[in-house]
Amino acid sequence: MTTDVSKLIIQSFAEIAKDKGIDRDMLLSILEDVFRSMIRKKYGSDESFSVILNPDRGDIQMLHIREVVPDDELTNPVTEIAISEAKKQDPDLELFDEFAQEIFIQDFGRRSVMMARQTLAQRIREIEKDNVFEEYSERVGEIVLGDIYQIRSKDVLINHNGTELVMPQKQQIYKDRYRKGDTIRCVIEEVRRDNGNLSIIVSRTSPVFLERLFENEIPEVYDGIIEIIKTVREPGDRSKVAVISNDERVDAVGACVGMKGIRIHSIVRELCNENIDVINYTKDKIEFIKRALQPARVLSVDLDPSGKHARVYVPAEQVSKAIGKGGVNIRLASMLTECEIDVYREPDFEDDIEISEFGDEFGSETIDILYEIGCDTARAVLNLSAGELVRRTEGRIDAEKADLIFKTIREEFEEDELN
Repeated sequence: MTTDVSKLIIQSFAEIAKDKGIDRDMLLSILEDVFRSMIRKKYGSDESFSVILNPDRGDIQMLHIREVVPDDELTNPVTEIAISEAKKQDPDLELFDEFAQEIFIQDFGRRSVMMARQTLAQRIREIEKDNVFEEYSERVGEIVLGDIYQIRSKDVLINHNGTELVMPQKQQIYKDRYRKGDTIRCVIEEVRRDNGNLSIIVSRTSPVFLERLFENEIPEVYDGIIEIIKTVREPGDRSKVAVISNDERVDAVGACVGMKGIRIHSIVRELCNENIDVINYTKDKIEFIKRALQPARVLSVDLDPSGKHARVYVPAEQVSKAIGKGGVNIRLASMLTECEIDVYREPDFEDDIEISEFGDEFGSETIDILYEIGCDTARAVLNLSAGELVRRTEGRIDAEKADLIFKTIREEFEEDELN
């Protein structure tokens, strides 16, 4: 009976531990801790006890080891045994020998055995949580494929290899429609613990999800030939991805889009037809701003000295494209370039104006400098940005003067347009 009880406890938890991926040595350590805790509760100390676990036979042996002392010198029955009592068990024992007596699980009572089972189960659950926490913490930023098993008002629960993943509402693409049993792709966003409860948060709205889709669908990105510099998204509507090629023979944008758009289309479908602008990255801030505003055609960019604010001029018919539906295009361009962008309509004019006609406003010296750099008309000046004008004149026209030149010319055309 004794062996049956010990075997039942060890074997049942060994099976659970195996299913949960807990190694045998750790399980044995937990079992020993639990049984020593039972001993301490009953005897006050476990110093005089030996716990021997035999994983091969699947049983446990607990020995109570006491010193044999004269009957009249017995002071601590937990660590000592009177010689008269010891000889009843083993007539060959002598004074001050060690007497090892086996104790059994049943000796602790049914209540203690039940508590031991509960403690073991709790410890295994804690270790399982630790293992899951470590596994998924290492997988943050990785795409996983799971099955939807519950749809709630504020989140969706996903089963991934027996582990529960949570996708909160803010991590869901608003166009997505979920059904129980559907397979879904998402990226592991965060792994956290709240009061002992483990939560694995996944996302389909994260820019990282889009980057991982690029890696999955575009071999050059996966191999590092094409590097993603930055990704910004308004999930379900539009995203912009700045890329650069580390091999001059490979066109970064062309490789990402693929022949007839086949590569990018598979990603677009995954993201509920989200428009994806793939942009060649450049360190030239003005050129980067122009590219970031695609599909709009930009005529000129005035970038302030801090590089944090830009005035962008586009043809009248391109203003709506530059801003985008609900302002999405200009918002994403600002996020991508880390620059606040204001879009202005370039005045429509048919007749150009000789730059010399601005002599009174600019002065003859400035007019001569403009002629030197090939800006002999007002339109030629407006085709530049204020920053480009400063650079091309090697600082002879400073930023303040350049702003004045652009402002004066635009006001002149606007007056002509009104007339």
